[in-house]
Amino acid sequence: MHFALCSYFGTIYPMITFQSLGGLTFRCTGAEMPLVVFPEKAAGNDAKSIVLLALPEEDAQPANILSWPGEYNEGGVSIYGIGHKEGQQVSYVAEIDGVRCAFLSSPLQDWTDRQIETVGEIDVLTLPTENAKVAQKLIDEFDPRVIILLPTSDKEAYAAITKLIGVKGEAVSEYKLKSSLPAEGREVVVLEK
Repeated sequence: MHFALCSYFGTIYPMITFQSLGGLTFRCTGAEMPLVVFPEKAAGNDAKSIVLLALPEEDAQPANILSWPGEYNEGGVSIYGIGHKEGQQVSYVAEIDGVRCAFLSSPLQDWTDRQIETVGEIDVLTLPTENAKVAQKLIDEFDPRVIILLPTSDKEAYAAITKLIGVKGEAVSEYKLKSSLPAEGREVVVLEK
């Protein structure tokens, strides 16, 4: 595990890495166990990772595969699953080494005031590039310091969202949060598909 100095409240945080695995799937490392977020299916995933699925799995799954709303503590990571569409879709909030990350599943959903209040403050927000109106509302509500965009095949929505939040630079295959979170404004990153 790599450590980087972080001036956020004068604390040292481990480096957190977000790596594209194709499509809307990405790996988040920095905790004891890495997270594989939104793979198309759980089968074949590494047992040494915590797997977060967007769609609930009816069949029994190993403890490292999460697919339902609720509170979890796996591999040293506190995870909260938020259900949408009466539990038919799940987004997650994970606290990784003191950094609160929200992983919003696709299709992007409106969140109730209660859901937003339950989640609380977010440092890093990952969201699919679809539905610019809903994306703007969620960005305004959560006010994250870092936004990681996950491109979808909807080029029109992608263009609208990147214009809306001012994306600068090219898409990257990997993003490392290795120093302090931005004290003012926010950093915007696009992960490659």
